[in-house]
Amino acid sequence: MKKVAIAFGLAAGIALWSGAAPAAVGDAACARGDTAVLVRVDGFKARQGMLRVQVYGSNPADFLAKGKKLRRVDVPVARTGRMEVCVGLPGPGNYAVAVRHDLDNNGKSGWNDGGGFSRNPRISLVHLKPSYGDVVIQVGRGVKPVDVILNYRRGFSIGPVEG
Repeated sequence: MKKVAIAFGLAAGIALWSGAAPAAVGDAACARGDTAVLVRVDGFKARQGMLRVQVYGSNPADFLAKGKKLRRVDVPVARTGRMEVCVGLPGPGNYAVAVRHDLDNNGKSGWNDGGGFSRNPRISLVHLKPSYGDVVIQVGRGVKPVDVILNYRRGFSIGPVEG
């Protein structure tokens, strides 16, 4: 098992270093067909820093609360293309996905960082945190694809880079 994890990590690292986006980085649950979300992230402002994908469970009070995430995957931003991050889940149910592009890789949320959520709700400077109801997704058995478009601050508004 340890050799498999090392090989998976090496393959992901080589693909990221070469600039090619791997099929999915993060958890091997997607390759096994386990219950998981395959978070497909697009709309990067710049190709640097780290991408963080966090998954929250079915309790709306836990959504974005410190220490309440179920899973977290951090990966370096690929040089090109859409990034796919696999996150294994404990089983079928309701989940919410939050994504953050830590542009300067300082480990803290900043004004220049990007972010997005499952179901791509509209966010603004006065409404940075969408409601759980706006982002909740239902996941059955197997792998559920979840598309997330990143949003960045642009003057006094927040939105995708293009559009």
